[in-house]
Amino acid sequence: MLTETSSYDELYRNFRWDIPARFNIATACCDRYADGSGRLALIYVDEDGIAQRTSFDELRGLSSRFANVLKADGLARGDRIAVFLSQSLELPVVHLAAFRAGLISVPLFSLFGEDALQFRLQNSGAKVVVTDEAGLQKIAGIRDRLPELKSVYVAGRGSAGAKSFWAEIERASDHFPTVDTAADDPAIIIYTSGTTGNPKGALHAHRVLLGHLPNVEMAHDFFPKPGDVMWTPADWAWIGGLFDALFPALYHGVPVVGHRAKKFEPEAAMELMSRYAIRNVFLPPTALKLLRQADVKHAGVKLRSIFSGGESLGAELLDWVRATFAVEAHEIYGQTECNLVIGNNAKLFPIRPGSMGKATPGFEVRIIDEKGNELPRGERGIIGVRQPNPVTMIEYWRNPEATAKKYAGGFLLTGDLGRQDEDGYFWYMSREDDVITSAGYRIGPSEIEDTLLKHPAVALSAVVGVPDPIRTEAVKAWIVLRPGFAPSEQLAREIQDFVKVKLAAHEYPRHVQFADSLPMTATGKVLRRELRARG
Repeated sequence: MLTETSSYDELYRNFRWDIPARFNIATACCDRYADGSGRLALIYVDEDGIAQRTSFDELRGLSSRFANVLKADGLARGDRIAVFLSQSLELPVVHLAAFRAGLISVPLFSLFGEDALQFRLQNSGAKVVVTDEAGLQKIAGIRDRLPELKSVYVAGRGSAGAKSFWAEIERASDHFPTVDTAADDPAIIIYTSGTTGNPKGALHAHRVLLGHLPNVEMAHDFFPKPGDVMWTPADWAWIGGLFDALFPALYHGVPVVGHRAKKFEPEAAMELMSRYAIRNVFLPPTALKLLRQADVKHAGVKLRSIFSGGESLGAELLDWVRATFAVEAHEIYGQTECNLVIGNNAKLFPIRPGSMGKATPGFEVRIIDEKGNELPRGERGIIGVRQPNPVTMIEYWRNPEATAKKYAGGFLLTGDLGRQDEDGYFWYMSREDDVITSAGYRIGPSEIEDTLLKHPAVALSAVVGVPDPIRTEAVKAWIVLRPGFAPSEQLAREIQDFVKVKLAAHEYPRHVQFADSLPMTATGKVLRRELRARG
């Protein structure tokens, strides 16, 4: 979408959106490169280091076959299909099949436990889940609570109550006429953590991919260029993994490297980048901090662009990236509801450490008050994004009240507080609410608190973020125990493990503090800010 230039002002001033009336992500990200040439789409590296290469031709065939499987299973346009997988070949096959068939895909994080899964599957009304053997065990535990769930497909050995993903694909035709979708037609629901109540599902249209492209192209130094290969350790269940890396790369015909790692290992990451000649990476700040901490070097790593977001990088980390990789790390900003609206490119304007950068071409970003009134430069206020634009969600799924609260005065309210300086740089200051930013994840305390209350020892709980040198923030739980239970390290570990299993491994409280009472307002609301001040 961008024409390469050395002038940010010229790039921003001359940009115009060109969104076609009819648009389908499967056609754009797969079919136009599936010309029989065998053009490489995906390199998937398994846990044993064995690489499987898949072409766009094969990707089209596999996703067409699975679209036929879903059609035979009775799914109709607008039905939801949950994708409970981590980085894998199966994941893009399922999403592309859903887009082809006019279905709505629902990505689910592989670390989710039963409670997190149950809410999202119930709320979305998913009729089908595609998962692996580990995910199947979690689904089995809640299957009787999901009346709308019709079929479960497992990538691996089939078992009672599940169908074999690959066996079903092998039996299906590889011809499927892709549904003619409008750019505004629903494509995907991505759940985002909230501070009060349950998570909200951001319903996005097919156009959301096009809305991501200006920032991806700018922050990856006018992506794509010959020889580009994309990789991110960020899970493909989140908007960052899917629309900051996987789908933009496929849209541009650039190969993507996928790898399912149990955790981020700096030496393994450097080896992966070297072995597969990766040139473009989306590395969350936590990954960069872990690389710096490990002080690993690898002469074979030849990166062309580094894209990062979710937390501020800071001058020290920026300097280390420049010294280690000989390229600049370009910080970006966005959120699930309206992503990649601010970014950096050192060739267009100097990077100011701590700043998120300038507005992405195509977006009007302003500092506003809660009514949508613009504030003067330098003043603190809500980061707002003028509407409409292609990247903004259609709505919060089945939640009109929350949807209405997200907008004011022609702006989407991000809920983040910041300021814009006289030169147009944006500076993040804080959240308006209590969302915890940990290792690039945005974690809402409410879900964790609800899960804690299910533990027999917990009478009251409050969850806050506390400073962490690697993760930016770590989850801390303040807990008031029921009569008959006494504080102990063993009980704290038991409670931590309970949250890991019931909710999600990335949301468990790394710190547990027992207390006799919690600070409350007169109306009984926990004063989280007071707990944060206690540390």
